[in-house]
Amino acid sequence: MSISTSKRWLSLVLAGFMLLSPAVSSACTSFLLPTSDGGFVYGRTLEFGVDINSKGIVVPRGQAMQGTGIDGKPNTGLSWTSKYAALGASGLDLPIIVDGMNEKGLAGGMLYLPNITEYQEVSPSESDGSIASYEMLVFALTNYATVDEARDGFRSIKVNRSPQQLFKGVVPLHLTLHDASGKSIVIEYIGGELQISDNPTGVLTNAPQFSWHLSALGNYAGLSTADPSPMKTGDAQFGPPSSGSGMVGLPGDFSSPSRFVRAFFMKQNAPTNKTSLEQVGTAFHFLNNFDIPPGLVGLGGDFGGGGGAGGSGYEITYYAAVSDIKNKVFYIRTHNNPSIQSIDMADFDLDGREILSFDFQSDWQVQPLGTK
Repeated sequence: MSISTSKRWLSLVLAGFMLLSPAVSSACTSFLLPTSDGGFVYGRTLEFGVDINSKGIVVPRGQAMQGTGIDGKPNTGLSWTSKYAALGASGLDLPIIVDGMNEKGLAGGMLYLPNITEYQEVSPSESDGSIASYEMLVFALTNYATVDEARDGFRSIKVNRSPQQLFKGVVPLHLTLHDASGKSIVIEYIGGELQISDNPTGVLTNAPQFSWHLSALGNYAGLSTADPSPMKTGDAQFGPPSSGSGMVGLPGDFSSPSRFVRAFFMKQNAPTNKTSLEQVGTAFHFLNNFDIPPGLVGLGGDFGGGGGAGGSGYEITYYAAVSDIKNKVFYIRTHNNPSIQSIDMADFDLDGREILSFDFQSDWQVQPLGTK
C-alpha cells in the first residue's frame, strides 16, 4: 500500500469513527448566500460546551501582528504587518478573529474539526514561520483579498501544533473562506498535510472532513421543495398529507453530517431576489434552524475526547453571526442577548494605531407595544 493510499484509507477510517462516536464536537454551521445587488452574505453559528469569551474586534491596517510558536508562546511564531483592516468576533481573550471579514470582502470563520485534524510538524528552526491554528483566520483576513490569494499564501506558511490553555491542547480547526466574487474554499490539515478544497456549496460544518460531506450529499439527491405526485392504485390515489412532503427525509438532528445537508438545501433554495440587507435577515432565519438550546446536546469528557466542552455539561449556541460582504457590516446575536448587534467598518478608522476590542451588549432591547 502506498503512503498516499494509506493516508486516504486512514482518513476514511477516522471519518467512520466520527459517525459512530458518542462524543459530540462543537456544532458549528456556516453557509454563503448570494444577493440581488451583487453581494454575498456569510452566516454562521458557534457552539461549544464552554464560553470562549467572544468580543467585538477591529484590526486596522499597518498593525504589527505576532503569531504563536510551537512552544505555545505568542512571541515565537510568524510576524507580519496587517495589509488589510478586518473586523468580527474574537475569542479566548486573544487578538484573533473567529468569524469576520476584511475591507476587501474576504470573509470566513474557523470551525471545530476534532479527531481528524493533524497540523504540520514544525521544527524549532521553523517556528518563526508558523502560526497557531486559532490564528488562521486573523492571518488570512489581514493578508489576503481573495480566496485565491489565501490559497497561495497558506502554502507558504505552516500551522503548528502549539497547545492552547482553555482547550488543554491543540485546537483542531478547519477554515472556511469566501470572497467578494462568491468563490469559496475550505482549508484543512489532515495527516499533517495542508489540504485546500474548492467549495461549490458554500457550506461547512464539522467532522468528518469536507470531502466526505460532499460525497454524502448524493444520498439526498431525491429531496425537493415540491411535493411528490400522488400514488395511484386502481381507481384510488394517495397524495401527500401536507405541504413540505418533498423534503421528507431531510435529517433533523444536530450531528455535523445532518447539519451540512440541511444547510446545503436551505442555501440551495434560498431566494436570490433580495438585497444584501434583506439577505442578512434571510441568513438569521436560516441560523435559527441550527440554534442549540441549553440541555439538548449533552457532553462529557474533555476536548481531547472530541467533546468540545471540558467536563460534563451541555453544548449551546453562543452566537449566530452574519457578515454582509458588500456593505462590510458584521452582525451578531448572542446567547444572552437575542437582539442583533452590528459592527460597521465605515464607523472605524481603518488606519488606527491599535486593535480595538469591546464587549457585546448583554441587555435585551425590548420594544414595548400598545403603551401610552
